[in-house]
Amino acid sequence: MSHDLQLGPDGRLRHLLGLEGLPPALLRQLLDQAELLRPHAHGGTALRGRHAGRTCCTLFFEPSTRTRSSFQLAATRLGMDVLNFDVSTSSTKKGETALDTLKTIEAMGVDLFVIRHASDGAVAELAAGANPGTKVINAGDGRSNHPTQGLLDMLTLRQHKGADFSGLTVLVAGDVLHSRVARSDLQALRALGCGEIRVCGPANLLPGAEVLRGCKVFDDMDAAVAGVDAAIMLRLQRERMEQGLVPSLEGYYRDFGLTPARLARAAPDAIVMHPGPMNRGVEIDGAVADGPQSVILGQVANGLPTRMAVIDLLLGATAPL
Repeated sequence: MSHDLQLGPDGRLRHLLGLEGLPPALLRQLLDQAELLRPHAHGGTALRGRHAGRTCCTLFFEPSTRTRSSFQLAATRLGMDVLNFDVSTSSTKKGETALDTLKTIEAMGVDLFVIRHASDGAVAELAAGANPGTKVINAGDGRSNHPTQGLLDMLTLRQHKGADFSGLTVLVAGDVLHSRVARSDLQALRALGCGEIRVCGPANLLPGAEVLRGCKVFDDMDAAVAGVDAAIMLRLQRERMEQGLVPSLEGYYRDFGLTPARLARAAPDAIVMHPGPMNRGVEIDGAVADGPQSVILGQVANGLPTRMAVIDLLLGATAPL
């Protein structure tokens, strides 16, 4: 990903395409802004004039309910007009390219695009083709990036464990190979100076050395979870079993599922995270997902202020909150 594409000559954010290579100070600025916006995220009209007259388009070439809804609410809370463009029923079925679609909507006066695409790098290509003043946020592309999920996960971690990550041990467990969330989380944890990053999963569901740079890799979940301050569990997609990558869901749960017994091996105040949607009884036990150490619903709640913060920074908000 081109660093210049994300950051302007002045070092300010032009687009949010991924977390790799972003200055740690900018990541912290986004998290600080999200914390400031939290009181306004779940209702109220205090910020409805903040970006009034600006337009946000959610342009999703791949289905999503949760992320799309979160962005739609975030833009609305900031006073923007929101256009939801459903590509599955659009002109792309008639042969129009993704860039043609973006340029057509851009010509209607859209200021900011929130884009999800099934192909790695597709969102960066669209950002490269956009007008100089247009802003693009990556809402998930292929297996590569899901930067706002990475940010909201870091915000959740920071709320429970403090801003200094240097003493933390964090586990990312499950199907890391196919997870764009895992990549964004690992990039953010590295940038924010996490003391020890652990990764655990079946060998055939782990990515290459570049993605796992700086991580301690485990194939034994009991050992991986021992003493951790946070466990980020990843969804196992059912198609992995159909592809023969996982022999059985029962076997996966036995070997890599986060059970109450496994969680008891973590630090006493460890938190449990999951980007959702969850497969209960596969990667996480229902009693853990609903238990006192779970902060999963807090992650969902943090999605709004995090996405508001990204929009706010991209649109150059100067007025104080």
